[in-house]
Amino acid sequence: MATATRPPASSRLRRLARRPVEQQREAPTGERCELCGEPLPGEHRHIVDLDSRALMCACRACTVLFDHRAAGGGHFRLVPERRLRIVDLELGEPLWERLRIPVDMAFFFCSSQAERTVAFYPGPMGATESLLDLSAWDELERANPVLAGLEPDVEALLANRSGESRDGWIVPIDDCYELVGSIRSHWSGLSGGSTVWTEIGRFFERLDARAKRVTRGGGEATATTPAGAAGDYAKEE
Repeated sequence: MATATRPPASSRLRRLARRPVEQQREAPTGERCELCGEPLPGEHRHIVDLDSRALMCACRACTVLFDHRAAGGGHFRLVPERRLRIVDLELGEPLWERLRIPVDMAFFFCSSQAERTVAFYPGPMGATESLLDLSAWDELERANPVLAGLEPDVEALLANRSGESRDGWIVPIDDCYELVGSIRSHWSGLSGGSTVWTEIGRFFERLDARAKRVTRGGGEATATTPAGAAGDYAKEE
C-alpha cells in the first residue's frame, strides 16, 4: 500500500533543484534565510522542522548556530553534509520486494515524529510514501551495519536499482528531495522520457563525485572491495 504525500521540501528548494549546478554553487539566488532573513548564496544548507517535516533554507550564521543537536531544542535539526557510497550494499531482489517499493528507486530514513523508519519513492507527482515492512528494514540493517549510524530525520539511505545499478548511498535528506524535484520537473509521458533519465544520471554522477566509498560494515572501501554493477541510467522513452 502506498499513499501520495507532499515531500517535506519548500518551494524554494524545488526551484533550486531545477537550476544548473554551476548556478547553484556560485550565483546569489535572491532568496533569504528562512530563519533570520539574510540573503542566501546559491549553495547553502538546510534545517529540518521536525514538527512539519519541512526543509528550511539557512544562511551560514544560522547553520553555525544549529550545528549541534541541542541547539534546536528538539524542534529543528541541521541537515548534515555526509555522503557515503556503500559499494557492497546487501540488498537482493527478495528483500527489495519485502520492502514494498513498487519502483526501482527509494529513500529510507528514521522519522522521530513517526517513531519508525519510513520509505519514500520519487515519481512524477513528487515523493510517495510506501508502507514499509519493518522486519524487512531490520533485516536490511543487520546485513548492512553502516545503516545503524543514520542520523534520524536528516540522513537517508538512497537506493538506486534502475537499469543495471545496484547502488546504495547514505545522503543528507535534502539530496533526496533534490532528486524528487528534478524527476518531477523533467518527467514526461508515461515512462518519464529520455530527459528525466539524463537528469537522474547527472544527479548520481554529482553524488558519486562528492561521496566517500565505504563497505556495508562501515569501513573505508579499497580498490579490491567488491562493488555492485556500475550505474546505467540511459533509458528509452
